[in-house]
Amino acid sequence: MITLASGVGLARRGGTMKLYLAIPLVLLALLIAASGVAAVARGWVLPMNRRHVRGPHLYGWGQLVVAFALCWQVAFGLVISDSDTRPWGTLSGSVILLVGIIVMTVAQLAGGNREGNGTP
Repeated sequence: MITLASGVGLARRGGTMKLYLAIPLVLLALLIAASGVAAVARGWVLPMNRRHVRGPHLYGWGQLVVAFALCWQVAFGLVISDSDTRPWGTLSGSVILLVGIIVMTVAQLAGGNREGNGTP
């Protein structure tokens, strides 16, 4: 039961509500980072992306930047409660996230021509 007016439930205990957001975001960032490490180290890309990605190493670096940006967003958006640094932290996290997405897009557009089924 989540209620705002009466002060009963999870809205009163803000820390519990933050955990519901923080834990899935950190797990998602870990999965993206693991995929990025595999792409950087071995040139391996998830099978659903192999056809589209032409530069797997650059794509992996983009995934690592996105994973870092998600952790940055969690740190500044949910953990840090200082009212002065929180907006600038989340704004810079959004910029980092956009940079990572742009790097991943560039890796799909440019790079070496991969032939066959896309496995390195």
